[in-house]
Amino acid sequence: MSNRKTTALVPSAASGGALALPAIGNLDAYISAVNRLPMLTAEHESDLARRFRDDSDLDAARELVMSHLRLVVSISRQYLGYGLPHADLIQEGNIGLMKAVKRFDPERGVRLVSFAMHWIKAEIHEFILKNWRLVKVATTKAQRKLFFNLRSFKPDAHTLSAEDVETIAERLNVRARDVVEMETRLGGHDIALEPQVDDGEESYAPIAYLRAPESEPTQVLERRQYDLMQSEGIESALAALDARSRRIIETRWLRDASDGGTLTLHDLASEFGVSAERIRQIEAKALQKMKGSLAQYA
Repeated sequence: MSNRKTTALVPSAASGGALALPAIGNLDAYISAVNRLPMLTAEHESDLARRFRDDSDLDAARELVMSHLRLVVSISRQYLGYGLPHADLIQEGNIGLMKAVKRFDPERGVRLVSFAMHWIKAEIHEFILKNWRLVKVATTKAQRKLFFNLRSFKPDAHTLSAEDVETIAERLNVRARDVVEMETRLGGHDIALEPQVDDGEESYAPIAYLRAPESEPTQVLERRQYDLMQSEGIESALAALDARSRRIIETRWLRDASDGGTLTLHDLASEFGVSAERIRQIEAKALQKMKGSLAQYA
């Protein structure tokens, strides 16, 4: 994520808010800046929340968000082990923080910091599940819980023993086979579709055996047109011929061994009482006529 995107949710000085961050060049500067923002007292926080709830005061909402940006940075650090950029995690956490501010009710007697943690983590969890792998590793609520807890329960990077599996399954209240399946998913690695060139030697990657040339749209269309021509097209072209021309074409071109084989020009000449040359002329004229009829299928 770009530095511009990192601060996209932070109001600028031009917005008129009581709190504002200057233009920030990198992530470290952003974290340093948000850690210097003042924290709110309980009374001031409640006042701001009421102003936003009752009067839609965006300056009040902005101050609530900015005073809790450090909370997002702190929570996002807990998820750095998934290999996703810290800036992206912060960005998603900031979205969760804004959702929390929108739903925060100061009358419940709960501080915003406690209320916002759920929304920040939920947004980061969703982002990780969507982006950690090309193929999603967790879809159900139970799988998500197992996904985010399994790492902390694993003693090291080694494969879990049968005893470890049973212990984790009992602590998380899931089936042992679910723990084994999730560990397998977590231990899998993304594979590049394209081959990597190494010392000039050929290498094979999934793209080599995942290709389906026969499914290429142009070829699919060509096969469909060919099949249509073989069925409807030829039948329609034959129907346009006179009986003698159709007999000549069928016996010369459309018969196989099971039908007695094709006939020669002399065979047909004897059948119709004309010369072989005349049969050839009739055949050529019929083929030309059929070609015109089949043009619409080409």
